[in-house]
Amino acid sequence: MARTADLAQNGHVRHVLNQDNVRNTATTKNGYHNKILRNGTGAGPLPRRKGEDSFEQAPMHVAVLTYIGFGIVTLFGYFRDFLRAVRLEKCHVAQERDEQKDFVPLYQDFENFYTRNLYMRVRDSWNRPICSVPGPVFDLMERVTDDYNWTYRLTGRTIKNVINMGSYNYLGFAENNADFLRTVADKTSEYGVGVCSTRQELGNLSIHEELEKLVAEFLGVESALTFGMGFATNSMNIPALVGKGCLILSDELNHASLVLGARLSGAMIRVFKHNNMQSLEKLLKEAVSSGQPRTHRPWKKILILVEGVYSMEGSLVRLPEIVALKKKYKAYLYLDEAHSIGAVGPTGRGVFEHFGINPLDVDVHMGTFTKSFGAAGGYIAGRKELVDYLRTYSHSAVYSSAMSPPITEQIIRAMKCIMGTDGTKEGFNRVRRLGENTRYFRSRLQEMGFIIYGNRDSPVVPLLLYLPGKVVAFSRTLLAQNIGVVVVGFPATPITEARARFCVSAAHTRPMLDKVLKALDETGDLLRVKFSRRRPSSARPELREETDYEPDG
Repeated sequence: MARTADLAQNGHVRHVLNQDNVRNTATTKNGYHNKILRNGTGAGPLPRRKGEDSFEQAPMHVAVLTYIGFGIVTLFGYFRDFLRAVRLEKCHVAQERDEQKDFVPLYQDFENFYTRNLYMRVRDSWNRPICSVPGPVFDLMERVTDDYNWTYRLTGRTIKNVINMGSYNYLGFAENNADFLRTVADKTSEYGVGVCSTRQELGNLSIHEELEKLVAEFLGVESALTFGMGFATNSMNIPALVGKGCLILSDELNHASLVLGARLSGAMIRVFKHNNMQSLEKLLKEAVSSGQPRTHRPWKKILILVEGVYSMEGSLVRLPEIVALKKKYKAYLYLDEAHSIGAVGPTGRGVFEHFGINPLDVDVHMGTFTKSFGAAGGYIAGRKELVDYLRTYSHSAVYSSAMSPPITEQIIRAMKCIMGTDGTKEGFNRVRRLGENTRYFRSRLQEMGFIIYGNRDSPVVPLLLYLPGKVVAFSRTLLAQNIGVVVVGFPATPITEARARFCVSAAHTRPMLDKVLKALDETGDLLRVKFSRRRPSSARPELREETDYEPDG
């Protein structure tokens, strides 16, 4: 089996995660080293800070009104449950039959309270059926309800040219341009649509290996492994990297796939405050000094789980400081770049390029192809020993069907376009245009007086609405103006922080963005959701604290 840690040249620690935890001359038990290694800079530029995340607090009266709003809706929910109980109102939800009342219930009445009484009142703001390519604009199938959102029926009418502000189509590769998709059509004719086998059996195609070499080259690492599903890339690979006797330090705002993977691993999980380096270092110190509970034996591994761009906050990971802490305490770093790969960095290579971090300083690179590449699936990249280990021990690699050939070719053609190896500057122009659109859209929203979260370079733009009644009104009002947005509320966000989440795309033209901004300005005045008390961004203390951790030069 491969060694757990191996000393590399140029001041870098080579980490290979496996289950052996063999001790070598450079690294002993977790957190204790025989040698003190300086944080080398490798071949890349010095790490740098770029932009600050904004988390402005709403006025106190907004929070109070938000709680009052939820309280009123909850009271009406209990009243309607009473009416259903005495059969004055029809109950649409699944429930136990009378003859099954002595059995263990399949449907927990209290657990469904929120869905039954709150979500159903605003359900029309989600799951809207589209009938076109989800590009910068899309066509929407009109639907109506006759029973207050419990069921829908299609009218047969199509709402044309709705501006798409919700899809993760960051670089505009979700397209149906026949010239751009010619190679995808050719590969479909050559290989078909499905593989009907796992990679380890008869599903390992030449284009799969071509894609993995391309991903490794794109990221500047030794090797890569691709998977057919982005969610499973996290949830099925983390259990292969850590297990019982290991410790996971997870950011409190990590995606559900990271949370599920951590729970499935059987490792101990501890959560640190979002992007808070003091909170993270406190947990690292405790882990190294105290070891495992009861036995106080050293942890077999300490794995830090973070995202590049946080999909609900629009914030960027504080990668230079986390890398410095990781090296200081000899932990491993797992970086999920689902929303940042292709969308962040001068050439779209993600947050490590954005901050000028050597890619070898990140032990496990993870990303998905479902967003910037307009396809499906995900990847794990890093040291060759790590990837070879996962080929054998990852459930997603061993048991899942191989990636569809046309999907594989779509990723290859998009990645070559971004890298410029297709002989054009189209990819470079898309990355540049995305950055320009993002900064323009964010700056205009701030000028209008909205509270928005995140980093100025993040294409995920959360606009805070707070009050539950205004969330659905916001979505319906914009749809009436042919603008499709995603609104999010509790339990996906804190109860007082419901929001609309915009995803900016390189495919958006300036007239499109201006139309959206004009509609937002009018809607903001109509609904009175311009809560910002200052134009410059401000930091929310519990989410953003200053630190003096900087990697050594």
